[in-house]
Amino acid sequence: MSVITIQCKLVATEETRRALWHLMAEKHTPLINELLKHIAQDSRFEEWSLTGKLPRLVVSEACNQLKQDPQFSGQPGRFYSSAISTVHRIFLSWLALQTRLRNQISGQTRWLAMLQSDNELTIASQTDINTLRLKASELLTHLNEPISESDQPEVKKTRSKKKNQTSNQAGANVSRTLFKLYDETEDPLTRCAIAYLLKNGCKLPDQNENPEKFIKRRRKTEIRLERLMNTFQTTRIPRGRHLSWHSWIEALETATSHIPENEEEAAGWQARLLTKPAILPFPVNYETNEDLRWSLNSQGRICVSFNGLSEHFFEVYCDQRDLHWFNRFLEDQETKKASKNQHSSSLFSLRSGQIAWQEGKGDAEHWVVHRLVLSCSIETDTWTQEGTEEIRQKKASDCAKVIASTKAKENRSQNQDAFIRRRERMLELLENQFPRPSYPLYQGQPSILAGVSYGLDKPATLAIVNIQTGKAITYRSIRQILGKNYKLLNRYRLNQQRNAHKRHNNQRKGGSSQLRESNQGQYLDRLIAHEIVAIAQEYQVSSLALPDLGDIREIVQSEVQARAEQKILGSIEQQRKYARQYRASVHRWRYAQLTQFIQSQAAQVGISIEITKQPLSGTPQEKARNLAIAAYQSRK
Repeated sequence: MSVITIQCKLVATEETRRALWHLMAEKHTPLINELLKHIAQDSRFEEWSLTGKLPRLVVSEACNQLKQDPQFSGQPGRFYSSAISTVHRIFLSWLALQTRLRNQISGQTRWLAMLQSDNELTIASQTDINTLRLKASELLTHLNEPISESDQPEVKKTRSKKKNQTSNQAGANVSRTLFKLYDETEDPLTRCAIAYLLKNGCKLPDQNENPEKFIKRRRKTEIRLERLMNTFQTTRIPRGRHLSWHSWIEALETATSHIPENEEEAAGWQARLLTKPAILPFPVNYETNEDLRWSLNSQGRICVSFNGLSEHFFEVYCDQRDLHWFNRFLEDQETKKASKNQHSSSLFSLRSGQIAWQEGKGDAEHWVVHRLVLSCSIETDTWTQEGTEEIRQKKASDCAKVIASTKAKENRSQNQDAFIRRRERMLELLENQFPRPSYPLYQGQPSILAGVSYGLDKPATLAIVNIQTGKAITYRSIRQILGKNYKLLNRYRLNQQRNAHKRHNNQRKGGSSQLRESNQGQYLDRLIAHEIVAIAQEYQVSSLALPDLGDIREIVQSEVQARAEQKILGSIEQQRKYARQYRASVHRWRYAQLTQFIQSQAAQVGISIEITKQPLSGTPQEKARNLAIAAYQSRK
């Protein structure tokens, strides 16, 4: 099942736009701001910060209290629901970031306590360095034995390459195992041997430790921990959108009439002055598909109205490629109406909608200058009869299970009986089919898999692999994937380098550093994802293997290090210098965004996605091939 979002422009009379702007800017957005403030000042906020969870009921209760305030009263019911969901989502995201920072601080603190010099480790273990190395060697042998025995390659012709791949994957897991073993053991010699291995990259070093380099390395770890703690302490609680320049004017008055006491205060004033105030209100979410009502006007154009705003109508202006979806929304609604509500809206192609304003340019009123847009989330599988049938069967099965489990309860209440009747009614409605075009579902060959490797210089490389033989059927480099659009990649990287240079100069001068490349990166990622899925579909692959993004730092670092060692022999310092220059010259790709687009495109076609670890060594083609093989082996 794939959910995508399409967007259209909403056109209405100036009176309608003005009324909607006043509702969203003068009532809905201030309500969200007040809810954010109310939640942040709650006495239980510290508890929620530690657990990383905020009950939605808390936000709902706070909203019900604020409804009584004349400032926030008079809004449609869906506006209040939208405010609750928006605040809840904002705080969940903020709490997740705080939890991540807290875990990073905990990990760096733990690592700093383990990071000791060889002399400190020998003193703590009450042994000499040779005994420590011997114990470390025993640990490595013990950890590598079960891994090397369990993952034997199946194909003799590719045995050496598969063994290298297995060893790379095993090495990535050794550090996790060592950290776990460090916590479980209390023997001083074992703990010191584990710390010795971890600080040397889970292997025995060939040379003695350089004290000066160790001191520098430990200081880097301390600085990293200090930066994390500073980020955690200075992270600002969400404050919402204040649609005015008052806060910026106050910051300007403060900066011009006072002298900062320290550099931190001056940096805070500068940050406030360089931050652009919000000028658009929060969007309004319609989380159920029946909150949007579709119709045709006298000119035959599709129009939409919203629950709570039924007196206002908006004409839909969209791209030609999305028009069929809006026609489908209208058809689904008409089908249900014609059957006198004998169809289930859970099988509608439309899932939810969102009204938002997009920034425009001009000196007229806000509702004249800015554009009003509607974003719609849709399930692509509902386009065909076969895809809709799969969804219907799953929903019917889930509904039947809920009914059975509820009926099995003893001494049911009236509410539970009413719940059962509603579910049974829903089960009846699911039996009625919507008219859909028939299109056969995608069927891939089980023995054909595709692997996509990520890299710094080459963002994506594709390999189509026959698992039975272990050989690649074909490869596609990033140049071959993009084809005639490859020039866009070079143009994008050039813009990245120019903006990075401008951003650096602006930061040195204390100016704004908010430079962007429009949507070039997103457009390129969509092109890459589309071509990868099209090639995979052409070769009838059964699944598509993508790298685990948790290892993306190691993937990039290994590529930079390999290139540095290849270009410069011998001098480690020169290799580090080259690595820094190479990182600056090549843009770091948004791998998470690319992965998301590939997953979305593959889901629309019907190709399953598998996530596995990408090998750290080899060419991009070999990494892509080994990634597909590793995904197949991980099923066992």
